[in-house]
Amino acid sequence: MLRSMYSGISGLRNFQTKLDVIGNNISNVNTYGFKKGRTIFKDLISQTVAGASGATATRGGVNPKQVGLGSQIAAIDTIHTGGSTQFTGNTLDLAISGDGFFQVADGNPTTGFSTSRLYTRAGNFYLDNQGFLVNSDGKYLVSTSGRPLKIPTDAQSMSIGQDGSVNYVASNGTLTPEGQIQLAKFPNPAGLQKTGGNYFQQTANSGAASTGTATTSGLGSIESGFLEMSNVDLAEEFTEMIVAQRGFQANTRIITTSDEILQELVNLKR
Repeated sequence: MLRSMYSGISGLRNFQTKLDVIGNNISNVNTYGFKKGRTIFKDLISQTVAGASGATATRGGVNPKQVGLGSQIAAIDTIHTGGSTQFTGNTLDLAISGDGFFQVADGNPTTGFSTSRLYTRAGNFYLDNQGFLVNSDGKYLVSTSGRPLKIPTDAQSMSIGQDGSVNYVASNGTLTPEGQIQLAKFPNPAGLQKTGGNYFQQTANSGAASTGTATTSGLGSIESGFLEMSNVDLAEEFTEMIVAQRGFQANTRIITTSDEILQELVNLKR
């Protein structure tokens, strides 16, 4: 069979994957803390028809003659640029201005958090019926004290500072500190694995998480009353969609042209 047909098939597969990534980006254009993906291609092995030769005393050198055998997916990157911040005015809506991640985990108010931590940039937190700070899945927001943060149900108000310090005004009017939010940072955030639900998970290539408080160690500051939006740019995604569509069409043309040539060969014997 013609090599061009198999090259065209590899191109179809790659552009289909690219369209899948673009579709996921667009579907999450309004997802808090979402980080877009990007598809990178690379060429497959090339078949060497003739090798290179160096120059001699009477003749110059000759370049190698190679025929490429298609393309493949080199990487599907996660782009961790910051998304725009949206003002909500809700004290429990938090956005990180920097490179840090919120940590959430299951746990127990008495024994503390489980060792399995998940990381997220989505800062839409809530108070449960007992006053604990949780996310939409009921996971506790990790604090520096090793215990879930709790606001008394009879508290008059609460506030969260840029350094992640949580305070509330008790029923008697006394300003009381509750604790401080702990953030995490990774040497290679692009190495984190998406696990769904706006969560990232540490991997061998992300490096170990370094933890600390906001406004220290490059973790960024916490902005209360704001939420970080998705970093998906619709204009960019639609442009990439057009490129992927045309690339897909061009590769189908390669396959149909190769098929026509094969048909001509078959028709040689009548």
